Amino acid sequence: MLMLPAVSGSLNRLAFHAPLLLEPPVDSILSTAAKTLKKGHDVTIPGFGKFSVAHRGPRTGRNPATGAPLKIKASKAPKFTAGASLKATVSGKKS
Repeated sequence: MLMLPAVSGSLNRLAFHAPLLLEPPVDSILSTAAKTLKKGHDVTIPGFGKFSVAHRGPRTGRNPATGAPLKIKASKAPKFTAGASLKATVSGKKS
């Protein structure tokens, strides 16, 4: 589910204008979060979760077609850890 339609749908009175009103701040938040992660810092949203950067070291993999070993370079990947409140909501323990 996309965030913008879900949020705008819950704003009955502003449903027509909500996408226009919400898009700039949501884009700004996501852009700032991406820039912060790129610098190697964590982004925490209280009650929701934490975005961080996972560092993957260099390793040896295998070509699935030939089975030949190949070197895989070190990399960084975004990682999300759900907060306790989000976990409780999703599991149905909190309404």
